[in-house]
Amino acid sequence: MRPKLLALAASLVFAIAAGAQAQTGSVEIKDAWARATPGGAQTAAVYATIAAPAGDRLTAVSTPAAQQAGLHTMTMDNGVMKMRQVDGIDLPPGQAVTLKPGGFHIMLTGLARPLKEGESVALTFTFEKAGVREVNAPIQKIGAMGPGNTQGGMDMPMKH
Repeated sequence: MRPKLLALAASLVFAIAAGAQAQTGSVEIKDAWARATPGGAQTAAVYATIAAPAGDRLTAVSTPAAQQAGLHTMTMDNGVMKMRQVDGIDLPPGQAVTLKPGGFHIMLTGLARPLKEGESVALTFTFEKAGVREVNAPIQKIGAMGPGNTQGGMDMPMKH
């Protein structure tokens, strides 16, 4: 009886370890979206909600839709919106981080062509632990404030 019990215990330890290893690499990216851009625009922003059950760090994003894709944050300073590039976005264990207008976002510069409502933009997210994940972000109306949201945009002055 003991050898069977020992074998069962060993298999449970291996199963738990395998489950923990799989959990470490799992990242969920949902509700990715971008705003349409007017003709001639060279920049756009992309947003999403990202969760990493075991914690992780978003370190880069790339896309064929633009020359560059950077991680940015937006803050208000004396009534002026300021944007700055960040080297990564921490994803605390078990907490979703939402990239949204007025906060963290993905800034696309050097657009290959305008982003048109109803299309989508392909993105490649790179994480420290989870590696690479690919996502298609649907393009919403100009001024949208969320995925499927058609409310107006922001009228605040912005420094970059």
